[in-house]
Amino acid sequence: MAHLLVVESWVGSMSRLLPRAVREGGHEFTFLTRDLHHYLRSAPEGTAHPLLGARHVITADTNDLGTLLPEIERLDGVFGFDGVISSCDYYLPAVARIAGRLGLPGPGAEAVENACRKDATRRVLTDAGVPGPRFAVHEEWADLARAARDIGYPLVVKPVDLCAGMYVRRVDDESELAAAVDALTDFPLNARGQRRVPAVLLEELLTGPEVSVETVSYAGAVHVVGVTDKSIGGAPAFIETGHMFPADLSSADADAAEQTALGALKALGLTDGVVAHTEIKLTPDGPRVVEVNPRPAGNRITELIRHVTGIDLAAAAVDVALGVAPDLTRRETGLRSAAVGFLVPEVSGTLDALDDTPLKGADGVLETQLAEPGRPVRSAGSNNEYLGHIMVGDPHGQGARTQVEAMLGELSAGLVIR
Repeated sequence: MAHLLVVESWVGSMSRLLPRAVREGGHEFTFLTRDLHHYLRSAPEGTAHPLLGARHVITADTNDLGTLLPEIERLDGVFGFDGVISSCDYYLPAVARIAGRLGLPGPGAEAVENACRKDATRRVLTDAGVPGPRFAVHEEWADLARAARDIGYPLVVKPVDLCAGMYVRRVDDESELAAAVDALTDFPLNARGQRRVPAVLLEELLTGPEVSVETVSYAGAVHVVGVTDKSIGGAPAFIETGHMFPADLSSADADAAEQTALGALKALGLTDGVVAHTEIKLTPDGPRVVEVNPRPAGNRITELIRHVTGIDLAAAAVDVALGVAPDLTRRETGLRSAAVGFLVPEVSGTLDALDDTPLKGADGVLETQLAEPGRPVRSAGSNNEYLGHIMVGDPHGQGARTQVEAMLGELSAGLVIR
């Protein structure tokens, strides 16, 4: 039995999948957080959050690496950690630093830090010749306005250090650019109380379908698990409205996406001890890297993969954090594709009704999660405002996306927000 240190987490699906993977692997974990109530609030009423089922739950300032590292060294002397892990992007660099300090398995700290900073990722990949959009990074308005004219509208505005599509916007002219930059300026701290970097990333607007390449790196080798497709909506935001695994691509397009992702991971140095989710745009000029995430995919993608292939990426993340070879054996599951679709609110208010009748008795439904009436609703500007999701599987071919989109259409017809 191994003992993992889990440093913070998202409160979505991976916060439940990760404890399950630790437990099913025959291991135990200590959970370290700066704000226990963050997880208490996220659990359904009358239940405890799975992360709080840890052997030990310890409070420490996970935002202050200077005090955190000595504290973890002290804890390691008491508990003896065999690995360290997190599912939350904001703490992946700290986890890499902890692993280095304690001599535990994991990717290098610089590689993780570069992957978690969108501007650093762009610079590293550009220097390595990995294809991506034209870009510029600045803090001052005059520099941003000039760079935007050089790149050419329309373009994409991004914070360099936020997640879930927050404040990522398409802008078509200078007035829209100014509004996007002002909105970022008014958001100085992220959701975990960490001060944001004031730099703004401008990128050429890429066209074409977007996919993600899911990989597991161990002992210097990167293993491709597969390619997932992505649906985008909510313009001018870029909200993920659904995914299907495997992506319905030609073998040539799938191979091109995989090779581009492998090039990005190699350039960043993410070739050992990491499960990664690399987003690729299949443009008319070839694949272009959107971003590289040095952690398992969110938005239920890991579960799509498990339903189709039997491969558990949460378990793989635990294994590589312990320095153990992950089990990436494909198994027959009876499904040829699986898709998830998200219910994205277009207006703000209070959820008055959500009729789930269309889902009752429907073929192929793998899971559903829908918000309860009375919940406050905010018009979606990122991936944080979903009102629920549906997941379906197709035993015959690539029909899962069509099925889930039809069900979402019926659900939306019965959605009432006041």
